[in-house]
Amino acid sequence: MAVQTNSPAEEIKGLRRCINDLVSIVALPAVWAGGTPPQIVGNLLDALVSMLNLDFIYARLGNSGGSEHLEMLRIGPTLEPKPQAEEISEKLRHWLTDNSQKIPPVVSNIINGRSIALVSLQLGLHGEMGQVVAGSGRLDFPQQNERLVLDVAANQASIGLHEASVLRELDQRVAQRTAELTSANKQLLEARAALEKAFDEIKRSEAKLRQVIDAIPTIAWCNLPDGSNEFLNKSWHEYTGLSREESHGWGWQVAFHSDDLAPLMTMWKEMLVTREPGEIEARIRRHDGLYRWFLIRAEPFVEDGKLVRWYGTSTDIGDRKRAEDALHKARAELAHVAQVTTLSTLTASIAHEVNQPLSGIVTNASTCLRMLDANPPNLEGARETARRTIRDANRASEVVTRLRTLYSKKDLVPEPMDLNEATREVISLSRSELERNRVVLRQELAEDLPRVLGDRIQVQQVILNLIRNGSDAMSAVDDRPRELLIKTELDEGSRVLLSVKDTGVGFDSQSEEKLFEAFYTTKADGMGIGLSLSRSIMESLRGRLWAVRNEGPGATFLFSIPWGTNT
Repeated sequence: MAVQTNSPAEEIKGLRRCINDLVSIVALPAVWAGGTPPQIVGNLLDALVSMLNLDFIYARLGNSGGSEHLEMLRIGPTLEPKPQAEEISEKLRHWLTDNSQKIPPVVSNIINGRSIALVSLQLGLHGEMGQVVAGSGRLDFPQQNERLVLDVAANQASIGLHEASVLRELDQRVAQRTAELTSANKQLLEARAALEKAFDEIKRSEAKLRQVIDAIPTIAWCNLPDGSNEFLNKSWHEYTGLSREESHGWGWQVAFHSDDLAPLMTMWKEMLVTREPGEIEARIRRHDGLYRWFLIRAEPFVEDGKLVRWYGTSTDIGDRKRAEDALHKARAELAHVAQVTTLSTLTASIAHEVNQPLSGIVTNASTCLRMLDANPPNLEGARETARRTIRDANRASEVVTRLRTLYSKKDLVPEPMDLNEATREVISLSRSELERNRVVLRQELAEDLPRVLGDRIQVQQVILNLIRNGSDAMSAVDDRPRELLIKTELDEGSRVLLSVKDTGVGFDSQSEEKLFEAFYTTKADGMGIGLSLSRSIMESLRGRLWAVRNEGPGATFLFSIPWGTNT
């Protein structure tokens, strides 16, 4: 069969007609916006039967309720004689309802004994919204342009039907929500009426309550939900000498000591937000100008979920405060006496801890002299060696200062620090000694570790002690590599973990309990200070230091230190 070809002019004309049809189809959603499914499909059928000169076009819409289907039919104006719509619908319904049969491309005797070319289109991804059947007496129907127009039209209709379904569901939800809000508003009005009734009852009892409060032999008060004062009993006015007008609202603040007012107001504002009870100690000025300590307690009064008032008392604790201060002073003196008795331990600790930086000073000084004695003198190397000497001298000075702080009355002030950076500095200082002892050092420092809060020098002293202990534990090992692994990682409970693993002689179960006791050592030349001092440092930073035996040779010493909270 010969293939009929169109001239270029005819093809251009056909393409223009196709483009115009597509533009009209794309514009249809503006026409049926907000319409119902029958309106959407009806507009679509009217447009297609005219654009494509169809003999007929039929649509069968799905029903979300599952009871019935809506059928629609449009017949072309050129079809004569016009067939009955019921006849075409009945014949097409046979193929559409029987899932085992598909609509054939050409059907005979469907209209006035003529053969009709049919095209079936699905509405929705799987035809769940319905189906459209277009028929034409042209047996070459549909041509490529016509098929494109039909597919775009089906897609537009599917989108319109989906939007109509969404709008219908939204309207239902709005109606349901409106009913719920109406019901909730009614309940709110009823609750408000109940609260007003309860408030009236409270008002009637206030007079009697004030009489009772005035009889209490301590300061009692009542504040409004915003924190301002509403009532102070007679004890307040007799103690402070302030009148009701002077104390009302926020006037009561003038009676508090200036050093105590700021923390008092900070806590009071927090309580107003949380609605939780609380207490605080503050000094209140007596009418003669003398300040005495008071314990101030506040309780919220909540009724039906609503904060009604704050009630509280202010109890004179001046005598108790003086007794507590005397007891605290006695305890501090006793603690200082106990610290003085550790002077011998402090002296040994200083000698033990500054040995490493002092050794570095001696080595760097000797190196500096050799560089200056060279011909010509190595001035740049001497400068760098002098810088390292100064660094080690400062480190030794910092060690002595921090050790003295540990045993003095002053508290350490932890600062945010990078544990990995501090570890690398210690490794750099220890590398020469480790190489002399034939120790192979490996490091596995986790990336993106959070900063920890601690004293940098003291944490580095702990790391240095663990490295030195690991190296000493492998000094007698000759039948296997002397490997030392330093590792950092995240630990449970917002903590960072550092471990030092060696392949040395390890320790037995009897020594495990004594490892961190002062002056206990397993080394011939050891003093038993390093691990004991290291544990004290970790405990002062709310950290933990412990040791475990390896499955193979050696032992692992670990410490964990908190991050993210102020120690």
